[in-house]
Amino acid sequence: MMRIVFFGSPEFCLPSLEALSQSGREIAAVVTRPDRPAGRGRKVTAPPAARRAGELGIPVWQPDSLSQPDFLARFQTWRCDLLVSVAFGQFIPSSLLKRLPLGGINLHPSLLPRYRGAAPVAWALIRGEKETGVTVHYLSPRVDAGPVLAAARVEIEAEVDRLALSRRLFSRGAELLLEVVAELEEGTARARPQDESLVTRAPRLRKEDGRLDWSRPAEELHNMIRGLNPWPGAFGYLNWRAKASLLKIFEARPAEDEIGEAGKIEVTADGRMLIGAGEGALEIITLQLAGKKVTSAREFLKGHQGLSGLLIS
Repeated sequence: MMRIVFFGSPEFCLPSLEALSQSGREIAAVVTRPDRPAGRGRKVTAPPAARRAGELGIPVWQPDSLSQPDFLARFQTWRCDLLVSVAFGQFIPSSLLKRLPLGGINLHPSLLPRYRGAAPVAWALIRGEKETGVTVHYLSPRVDAGPVLAAARVEIEAEVDRLALSRRLFSRGAELLLEVVAELEEGTARARPQDESLVTRAPRLRKEDGRLDWSRPAEELHNMIRGLNPWPGAFGYLNWRAKASLLKIFEARPAEDEIGEAGKIEVTADGRMLIGAGEGALEIITLQLAGKKVTSAREFLKGHQGLSGLLIS
């Protein structure tokens, strides 16, 4: 029976971990990041992969570094055939992969070679793609550049955001991963090199990437808001009561209304909150003013009279 070592950390890796476990294959260990402070109380919390592995009775290892001597020694004792990586978030060195008869494979949430990098789902949304997918590929010395074993296409719905799309992709990816593992067991897997001429990048997002440029068309702003939710979040600064207050926007949609000035707020007679864009306008659905709770725009307007005509920068 194939022995697998699984590398993953966030909730997105759980469908694959559970699928491999339920398939009857032996998972020798789950390697994940160390516990970290999380939430508003900053309580030290184990990553989702560690918690689920504990529930499944799978040993967990949480090294600070994959090059630690004690981790390398433990890795050798597992005597695994294959390393499976899903949303692990760290580079896995070739020195580990060489210790495995079948090497290592990774589940990536894009159609490689498009959107190589740390934030493929976000950038697919930001750039207005209508389709993306998942790819299982061999791990290699260059990130996301290894030969492709299998891929599956996934349609991007008009209103879906980064969190919802990520969940769909990693759920579909778990099915694809099982197919590839079965082919590797049977010796029927066939890999193809990636076409370097088709590479696009999906670099890690920074907090400042969330600031909206209201001179852009409403459709582009809508795509940014979808791609940036939940992190780093799309935002602007509302000039309210003689100060600029951070305003996060979690959900919006292009509106047919015309305002005529980028960044200008207009409250319609039927209680909708609009913000002008370089082309068209956005209807704001869900937002959060600094220091306040996330709320609907309609509820927000009840406590903030006189917003029409104000500018958001």
